[in-house]
Amino acid sequence: MWGWPVDGTANGVQGAVLRTVDVSRASGYSVQQVRDLERLGVIPPAARSSNRYRSYAPVHVHALRAYRGLASAVGPVAARRMCAELRTETLSEAAAAINAMHVRLARERDEALRAQEALRAIHSEAGAGGFEPEGDAMTITELAGALAVRPSALRFWEEEGLIAPERVTSLRARRYGLVAIRAARIVAALRATGYGIPAVRDIMGSLQRPDGVGATERILQQRLDEIAAKTVALLRAGADLAAVVTAVRPGQG
Repeated sequence: MWGWPVDGTANGVQGAVLRTVDVSRASGYSVQQVRDLERLGVIPPAARSSNRYRSYAPVHVHALRAYRGLASAVGPVAARRMCAELRTETLSEAAAAINAMHVRLARERDEALRAQEALRAIHSEAGAGGFEPEGDAMTITELAGALAVRPSALRFWEEEGLIAPERVTSLRARRYGLVAIRAARIVAALRATGYGIPAVRDIMGSLQRPDGVGATERILQQRLDEIAAKTVALLRAGADLAAVVTAVRPGQG
């Protein structure tokens, strides 16, 4: 379990004790925001002097700046939870949690790129008279795993008319051919961007029109830009996250 030192340096602020205003200036948060984020558990409780004034250490500044990057990368709710967990996890566990965020963003980027490829293929084949090249089919479990969604999501998209798998064998098992896989990739990317089912249905219905393809292309590019911004925010938080997860109690290691 990793604790908090009482000395060090953070953004040029040195010394054993920092006032709330010092933390505010070094972190970029207002004094009230520092207090609020302490109350929410983003940083550990400040020490209190005999006159009840808060006393912080430089690592609190690192924690606040790390939270800023995490909030940009995964959202404020998940960032608050992660900041609290990083303070109680082992170094190995904390490093693994941070690495998992990078992996998740990389996977989201890959899926958005595949959705772009699917969109271009649909547009190209529509212009060529609907030719569909051969490709491997997938089961519902395989496709759900590839898209990182639940099989129930694929069944729901089918019910809503967003994708149309084939039914094979006497058990009527779903089989997703190339057309259905492409559609599912685009639907998954649109849903990840925040589009509701009615909007996704309208977009998918417009893909046979040149204007619909262009609009969807812009949406997918916005998704890639969003993922890039999150990745950069996480990278910028790297040094502060390292300071947080390697901080130890006085007298330890």
